[in-house]
Amino acid sequence: MEILAEILFGLLEIVAEWALQLLFEALFAAGVRAFRAPFQDGNREPLHPVFTALGYTCYGAIAGGLSLLVFPSGFLHGEGWRMVNLVLTPVLAGGSMALFGAWRKRRGKLLVQLDRFGYGYIFALAMGAVRFAFAH
Repeated sequence: MEILAEILFGLLEIVAEWALQLLFEALFAAGVRAFRAPFQDGNREPLHPVFTALGYTCYGAIAGGLSLLVFPSGFLHGEGWRMVNLVLTPVLAGGSMALFGAWRKRRGKLLVQLDRFGYGYIFALAMGAVRFAFAH
């Protein structure tokens, strides 16, 4: 019974980490949309994917640092659960951002590159890595 409770508690903690990362990604994407919309002219070339990935890595690391100001303790305390979280949560966050992007595309809304799985994954992985390294 204790093992089942530990597994359930671990899964709930992973969901909490996923929700935190998704919240930061959604806020960041909304900020990018708000900043980009007035300058949208349709003629601008997108950045090379490597530069975009590096940018989202930096933004994810910054979001991880900011999240530590609000939640200095990690939601997960066992080393095994923290590793599972570091692997699983970015996949869930990237998938969530891709679903959100598909939903926005169907409605004809402005999309940003964070609305794709890969960039959402990179952002969440960087955020999770900072939390993994520095959360108590």
